[in-house]
Amino acid sequence: MRCPYCKAEETRVMETRTTEEGQVVRRRRECPSCMKRFTTYERTATGQTLLVIKKNGTREPFDIQKLITGFCKACEKLPVPYDSIEDVAARVEEALRGEGAGEVSSQRIGELAVEELRQLNKVAYVRFASVYRQFGDLADFSEVLRLLEEKTGEDCHKKS
Repeated sequence: MRCPYCKAEETRVMETRTTEEGQVVRRRRECPSCMKRFTTYERTATGQTLLVIKKNGTREPFDIQKLITGFCKACEKLPVPYDSIEDVAARVEEALRGEGAGEVSSQRIGELAVEELRQLNKVAYVRFASVYRQFGDLADFSEVLRLLEEKTGEDCHKKS
């Protein structure tokens, strides 16, 4: 595997693990030339491209990196490791591919994404939901907090 930073031909595998369903192999690698680390994913090639149907009706290939970027924004300044963000994104992709459809709506991706984030970090969940659901006022935030309280049994309005 070529290093994405210095383009060296050889890299060393530091850690290998599979995601929950065993469909994706995640490898942490290190380049002996520049000593930088990066993550690669090994997936089974199904020959089928997963297309996303956007709100405006256009279609584009699913890009897990866009999902990771959105999760990173939601998790900014929170104690959430990048590896956890990558794992959550991989679970969303696995769920989408597991549904067997060649096309999926951006709304379906958002539904799976907010549910995964709810389990990962409640603040990240509210942040992501506010963008995904396009909150217009405080009532929208209050509704999400009420639903979160119902699911977790916690009071989201009290300070810790």
